[in-house]
Amino acid sequence: MPNECFLDTNVLIYAAMGRIDDERKYRLASTLIETKLFGLSGQVLAEFYTNVTNSQKHRDIMPSVEVDQWMSLLSRYPIAPVDEGIVTNGIAYSRRYQISYWDGAILAAAERLNAPILYTEDLNHDQTYGSVRVVNPFRAN
Repeated sequence: MPNECFLDTNVLIYAAMGRIDDERKYRLASTLIETKLFGLSGQVLAEFYTNVTNSQKHRDIMPSVEVDQWMSLLSRYPIAPVDEGIVTNGIAYSRRYQISYWDGAILAAAERLNAPILYTEDLNHDQTYGSVRVVNPFRAN
């Protein structure tokens, strides 16, 4: 069964910690996690861990027990490993669209998992990059 979408790190962080920083984004991100068949990448998992355990990024850090629960939950979904193909395609996307390598690698991972939609607030809303369309779930209509 193909993935409905790919979730970027910022969506996961709002679902995990948004009630502290932004209640609206927390609800929207939580709904995506609860209702979508989504994929991730090794990069997204690493970024999630780094961000929720770094007090310089957020007012509070997530307790280790809660981090482990989130990592266990997220590991149940399809995860694209960061391999030579992801790196090569991430570089190509970076150059083609004039975006960061990290965003290019996210797009490459979404494409690898055949996810037609990438939910993120870091790229242009409703723009298609290769076979992946970006949707900012937090964008006010």
